[in-house]
Formats: sequence, C-alpha cells, structure tokens
Amino acid sequence: MTAVAFVAHHEQDQVAGIARAAIEWLRAEGHEAWIVAEDAAVHGLDALGATAPLGAADLVVSLGGDGTTLRTVGLLDGAAVPVLGVNLGLLGYLTEIEAPELISVLARVVMEPESGGWHLDVRMLLSIDVRGSATGSWRALNEVVVEKHQAGHTIHLLARIAGEPFTGYAADGLIVATPTGSTAYSLSARGPVVSPHHRALLLTPVSPHMLFDRTLVLDPREVVEIEVAGFRDAELAVDGRVVATLTPGDVVTCRPAEQTASFVRVRPYHFHQILKAKFGLTDRIGGGGAGPGAS
Repeated sequence: MTAVAFVAHHEQDQVAGIARAAIEWLRAEGHEAWIVAEDAAVHGLDALGATAPLGAADLVVSLGGDGTTLRTVGLLDGAAVPVLGVNLGLLGYLTEIEAPELISVLARVVMEPESGGWHLDVRMLLSIDVRGSATGSWRALNEVVVEKHQAGHTIHLLARIAGEPFTGYAADGLIVATPTGSTAYSLSARGPVVSPHHRALLLTPVSPHMLFDRTLVLDPREVVEIEVAGFRDAELAVDGRVVATLTPGDVVTCRPAEQTASFVRVRPYHFHQILKAKFGLTDRIGGGGAGPGAS
C-alpha cells in the first residue's frame, strides 16, 4: 500500500474534480490517499481531507503550478518525500505532467519501483538561519531575499562570504538563490540561468545603487551572510513568502541544506528545452539569424 497526499492550488476551479477522481481511484486500488485539510476545506472536499503530516506520505501530488510546488516543498519541511507536480496553469519549470495524465502516471509510480518508467530529480535546498532581533530557521527551494521594508527607500546590507566581508550594498534587496531558483526572482534581477542540477549559491543584488551590479556564482561551501546595516528595517522572504521583519544588526546566514527536494519525472528531463519553450526561443539557423560561419 502506498500513501499519497495531495496539495492543491486554492483558486483553480478544476482542482476539486481532479483531486476527487485521483483520491477515489487510489483508495479503490487499496492505497491510502488524502488532501491536506486546509485545501480540502477550500474546495469542498472535507470528506477526503486529513490533518496527517505530509511527511507521513510516500508521495505528494502538487495540483497547480510552480507556486503550489513551492508551497508543497515548504509543507514537507525537509521530509524525504518525492513530489509529483501536476500543471494546471502556464508552462512551469517544476511541474511534470498535465491533469489528464495523472491517474495513469500514479498507476506507474505506485505500482513500479523507481526506474520502472520513472525516476527522481533531486534538487538542492537552501538552509536559512537568522540571528538578532528576529530568530528562526527556514529552508528554500528557490531563494531567500532580504529586501526593503518601505517603498521608495533603499536599504544597506553587508555581505560576507566564507566568513570574510565582501562589500556593502545600497539596494532594494539581496537574493541568495539556488540553481533551481535561478529562473525565478534572481532572473528578473538580471541574474544568470543555471542548470538546476548544478550545486551553487547565487548572490544577486536587486536594483543596486552602485556600479557593481553583478551576480556572484559561489561554491556551495562558501557560506553567505547578509547583515542589515544602516538604520532601516528589512523584510525576509523565503520562496516568495515574507517570514520575518529584520532590524539593523540582524544577520541572515545561507548555506546548502542537508535535506534535498525530489521530483518525480516520467520522461527525460531537459531543463534547456523547458527554458526554450518558456521564453519562446526558436532555432535561428537558416531563419535569418547568424548561424555558423556567418560574418
């Protein structure tokens, strides 16, 4: 018997029917299945909901898009449970299948061992620790951001790398991203695109008021510390969710987490092809572009 939990987008109308059909099929096949209680209440599926922790599942199905997948990873809180992402919106980087494929893919995953037509795609997580007036620990799949608290004002941040001061930033914020997060907020701040299977830390300034505006791509062993300097407060956001208010003197420490996130893949995963589709890139050779040998 396999235990399968579901996490669902709260504003997608089709979620209720998809979740109900999948859960009822799994139960009829002798498996345990439920949707997290909060999502069950939103979609009128209370009879199928449960408060069991996601870590008790063997597989978690994320119904939505990349945002729902990030929420799913956050709810797992480091538990080593693979995630199957079902795309209900635009093309996503993290989701794997479309809704009509769900039951057939579930049949493969719950009945066949790994490598029996599917495999796991393992991703680095970021570990975040804060000391000072705000204390706490979090994990991120995409990024952590220390950003301005008040509109119209820059904040001053001191970055340390591997225990040594690097430089002070006057900016709207600083992003520490994983390779998976290189296509999220860091990309919109002009950061590089990095293969999600690479291991690195990306330090990207947001709208810096200084000549140095480049992303640093760091070895994962080079721990990054960000100290709130100056006199203005800042906000701490983890995977797009504000989790704390920081005051001057607070320090945010970022390093690779011991835990990882795993995603079920049922077909070869080619990140560059997803990137190509996401940005509408085309093969330009012979189509007016500068191909090999062009001058």
